[in-house]
Amino acid sequence: MMLLCSMAVQMWCLSFRQPYAGLVLDGVKTVESRWRPLLAPLENRTLAVHIAWRDWEGEEWRAALGGAWGLSAARVQELLESGERFGRGVVAGLVDVGGTWQCPASLPEAELAELQRSAVLIGLEQKHLTRLSNPRWLKGPLKAPGGRDLWTVEIPAELFP
Repeated sequence: MMLLCSMAVQMWCLSFRQPYAGLVLDGVKTVESRWRPLLAPLENRTLAVHIAWRDWEGEEWRAALGGAWGLSAARVQELLESGERFGRGVVAGLVDVGGTWQCPASLPEAELAELQRSAVLIGLEQKHLTRLSNPRWLKGPLKAPGGRDLWTVEIPAELFP
């Protein structure tokens, strides 16, 4: 008789709307912005990335990818399709959380432009910014209902990259 045991790891998780979930997991978005320091307690830890059902409201990401990133419309479309590989309502990957700081109301233009490029978003002044690094897609999606703010999820070991 064979005994099979499935291991799972409990992790903190955050829901991201598209296209930002895919942009985080594809390494394009390396700064997350929030109105409060939500990710500060997770510095130097790994965060699970959940892809929300809803899209981000607004198109500033498209302008950022075409402008600051200088990507062609075809490359932007490739990134969008990559981000949809597992669908919606799933935990799709992992990212390492770095330091969190509050963006000042006034920054030198070049510094602000670089932060906006990294966040794929404009209007970062006064927001809490968190560095994200080492993004990786899971081997497959994990269906999950999502949650508000930070929540925990059990990820089966066989899904880890």
